[in-house]
Amino acid sequence: MNDMIKAAAEQFARENVKEAQNLLRTLGKIPAPSHDEGRRAAFVSEWFKSQEFKDVQIDAAQNVICKLGPQDGDLIVFAAHTDIVFPDTAPLPMREEDGRLYAPGIGDDTANLVNLMIAARHLARREDELTQGVLIVANACEEGLGNLDGTKALFAAYGARVKAFYSLDGKLGHCCSGAVGSYRYRVTCRTAGGHSYANFGNANAIECLAHLIEDLYAVKLPESARTTFNVGRIEGGSTVNSIAQYAAMLYEFRSPSQECLDYMKVQFDAILDANRNRGGEFAAELLGVRPGDGALNREALQAFTARTLDVIRSYYDGELTVTPSSTDSNVPLSLGIMANTLGTIVGMGAHTREEWVDLSSMETGLKIALSLMLAAQR
Repeated sequence: MNDMIKAAAEQFARENVKEAQNLLRTLGKIPAPSHDEGRRAAFVSEWFKSQEFKDVQIDAAQNVICKLGPQDGDLIVFAAHTDIVFPDTAPLPMREEDGRLYAPGIGDDTANLVNLMIAARHLARREDELTQGVLIVANACEEGLGNLDGTKALFAAYGARVKAFYSLDGKLGHCCSGAVGSYRYRVTCRTAGGHSYANFGNANAIECLAHLIEDLYAVKLPESARTTFNVGRIEGGSTVNSIAQYAAMLYEFRSPSQECLDYMKVQFDAILDANRNRGGEFAAELLGVRPGDGALNREALQAFTARTLDVIRSYYDGELTVTPSSTDSNVPLSLGIMANTLGTIVGMGAHTREEWVDLSSMETGLKIALSLMLAAQR
């Protein structure tokens, strides 16, 4: 990596890490369930406005978008998501012990968001020197059934102009360069039911749903890319002596290949139709879609990822993991746009209420975040 960038990033991180840690202590208490990120979005927006950012807006999807540099050409996006997996709407519990900050969602993705915010301020203070247009985005709806709606909205507005996308998310040492897409459904089955003795022989919604599940698990998987499926929850029935009138399940399939996802959708639709004549009334609700990889220039993506890894290795000597994942990068990758998602903090317990972040690791994360931003201007 460029020596001048590295020297600037190291000095910047030393001078700003304490402020970043204090900002994390504040931001980490603000609740932000998916689709209800307004409180956190408002705080982030006001912080940007107080820190010399001239063009800050909150869009209809609750994305906080800061525009920096020339805006009449291609754009590079640096993002981190505001939402956390927990539904809390009251201030989040937090404690600090032995250099670790504990709180729900503190690492996924609040600490990465703080590193984004502090590093972006360095660009804002030198905006006149920027030659490449930049969007700094604190995006909504990355988690779970947020379905990447924030990033989808961002690309609906700016997609044709975005040439590169970086998302700060996850732990230090991990870099995502591929999109694991998914389709998620809630399937219900209803029947007339009846008394288990008097009406024996009537269609049972649980049995009908079990037949459907058996057929779904018999699907021959495509071989061109790893493809998985899962029934993660089932429910139904009422009493031991009642023929079940209702049963439901949650079902998903995943793959990094959009072609494989399309194949699985065809299989799902066909199997669902074939089971409609077994006595049950089936309905399928699509809960969410995360796209897989689109038509990508693989050599260009490999080179793009290599530059990201070079930045990470400049400050981190631990093991690096490069894998496809389900992140905000799914959206640009599905459109053939270069994208990486990378972590900038050390911590454990993601998606648990006991999640923690090593506060000292934020200095390394600030170096990585700023180095990526500065390198993008060259």
